[in-house]
Amino acid sequence: MADPASTSSIPADELSRLTDDIISSLKTVYDPEIPADIYELGLIYKIDIDDDRNVAIDMTLTAPGCPVAGEMPGWVENAVGSVEGIQAVKVELVFDPPWTPERMSEEAQVAVGWY
Repeated sequence: MADPASTSSIPADELSRLTDDIISSLKTVYDPEIPADIYELGLIYKIDIDDDRNVAIDMTLTAPGCPVAGEMPGWVENAVGSVEGIQAVKVELVFDPPWTPERMSEEAQVAVGWY
């Protein structure tokens, strides 16, 4: 996953806090079919924070036909939108590159019983 742009005019300590808080909020969103959060599953491809503290997120799904495909971007917008200091959130579903289980963190692999 890409880190927020280092060319931001947001002070480094605030950008670090925003990034940590965004990641924490993403870890509250779970794929209902897999007992792991979307961040640890590797479903978040990009997080961009602009100078006005608007957040753009590229994310994918474990499968294009995921039953919650229509709902999950809203869950992500709501979670990240609750972070103090964030003005607006836009979530884009992308399918390139396709998600594979190799994108999962070790924590997610343990949660699904692969370790």
